[in-house]
Amino acid sequence: MLTIWGRANSANVQKPMWLIAELGLEHERIDVGGPFGGLDQPDFLAMNPNKLIPVMQDGDLVLWESHAILRYIAEIYGNDALWPVDAEARARIDMWIEWSSSSWIPAMTQLFMGIIRTPADKRDKATLERVYGAVTIAAKRADSQLATHPHIATDRMTLADIAFGTLLYRYFTLEIERPDMPNLERYYTALTERNAYRTHVMINYDGLRVPGAERP
Repeated sequence: MLTIWGRANSANVQKPMWLIAELGLEHERIDVGGPFGGLDQPDFLAMNPNKLIPVMQDGDLVLWESHAILRYIAEIYGNDALWPVDAEARARIDMWIEWSSSSWIPAMTQLFMGIIRTPADKRDKATLERVYGAVTIAAKRADSQLATHPHIATDRMTLADIAFGTLLYRYFTLEIERPDMPNLERYYTALTERNAYRTHVMINYDGLRVPGAERP
């Protein structure tokens, strides 16, 4: 059985939890990090000396880094659509995972932290404007890609959708101006219709699920 260490409202924890739910895998999630603490406890440090979540254990294997965990779960328990055996098809998906890691996720994380986790009187307006610009550029890049595919990498859902799509909930619920991006909006609406997404991603920043998100 898979065990995931990490709090439910961590975006990095939500990625493997979303995948696990899509695949219907037996699992246990243990709260750690944030208000739960525990990152500096000896047992946790033995698994991840970086003091970060998520951490996954499957038998004797322990992994950290959310995208490494995604790749492992998809390789062992997933299907060819999520993480194809074909090297060329896999590379196209991996390209968008890496784009999410280098462009989308850092910008969105900074914007989220600057708005939600920083008191209003301590916010750096210039930095927020710069980060907002980077987020908008990345979102427009995704919108352009989604004009050619119903999903971010291919015509079917893949790991790239989980790497990219998790932070879309925060993008569409932050109180910011969003340019008109019909393809991205269509894509996000489709994600919100997936039960796994509603259950593990649509969680308020205080850890409470959005009303109605848990509907079957």
